[in-house]
Amino acid sequence: MLALARKAGEHLAAHGIENGRLEAELMLAAVLGVKRLDLYLQHDRPVTARELDAYRTSVRRRLRHEPLQYITGETAFRKLELRTDPRALIPRPETEVLAGVVLEWARDRQRPVSALEVGTGTGAIALSLALEGGLQPVVATDVSAEALALARENATRVGASAHVEFREGALFEPVRPGERFDVVVSNPPYVPERERVYLPAEIREHEPAQALFAGPEGLDVIERLVAEAPTVLWSQGLLAIEIGSEQTESVTALFGANRCYGPARVVNDLAGRPRVVLAERRDSDGK
Repeated sequence: MLALARKAGEHLAAHGIENGRLEAELMLAAVLGVKRLDLYLQHDRPVTARELDAYRTSVRRRLRHEPLQYITGETAFRKLELRTDPRALIPRPETEVLAGVVLEWARDRQRPVSALEVGTGTGAIALSLALEGGLQPVVATDVSAEALALARENATRVGASAHVEFREGALFEPVRPGERFDVVVSNPPYVPERERVYLPAEIREHEPAQALFAGPEGLDVIERLVAEAPTVLWSQGLLAIEIGSEQTESVTALFGANRCYGPARVVNDLAGRPRVVLAERRDSDGK
C-alpha cells in the first residue's frame, strides 16, 4: 500500500500538487476505508482491483485540481469530522477561529445562549456551537437547499439533529416575526468579484461561487449583515463575522457608522491576519 501511495505522491508532486505524498496517502486511506495511520500498520494489506481503480480515479480527480476534501468526502473542523462535497464551501481553519470567538463569548455569559448562523454551508459552525458550547437554541440558515441538505446530513452524522434547526432562505428571511437571538454569526461570501481570476483552480473551479463572491469589493453580504442583524439580536447580543484580511478597515467602519453597535473588535487568525470582526448590540438607551 505504501509503495502505491509513494508512487502516486510523486506523480502528484511532479504536477505541482503541494504535499503530494500526504494527499496520496489520505486519498488511499479514504478509498480503503481506513485511517492514514493504518496504511503503515497494515502496509502489507493487498489492494483489490476495484480499490485500485477507485484510487486511480481519485488521483486523476486531484490532478484536475478538484479539492482533496471533495475527493475524500470529509474534513475536520474543530472537534468534528464532517462530510464535505461540492454542495457547500469547504470548512477552513480560519472559520474555526470564528467559531472559537463565539464559544468564548458564550462561556462568559454564564447562562443559556441562543444563536443564529447565517449561511451555514456544511453546518460546521452551528454544530460546533451546539455540541461544543451547548448553545440553545441554534438556528442555521442557508439560501442553498443543497447546502442545507448537506448540513442536515452532518447533523445526523455527529448526533446533533435534535440540537440545530435548519431553515432555507437568504440572510434573515428565515427568522420568524419577533424571534431574537443572543448571537448572530456568519462566514459570508466576501471575496471581491475582481479577484476571481486570481483564486487557485481548486477554489475557483470547484467550490460554490455563491458562497465565495459578494460584489466588486466583497462587501455586499457583510453590509446587509451589519445593517439588519440588530433587528434579530437581543440587547448586548453579539454579531460576529468572518472577513477577508484586507477588509478590516471597511468592515469596522460599517460597525462604527451604525449606532446600534458598541465598539467593534478584530480577531486575527492563526497566521496573524485579521479574520473576525465582532461587536455587541447596544441597549435601547444607547449603552
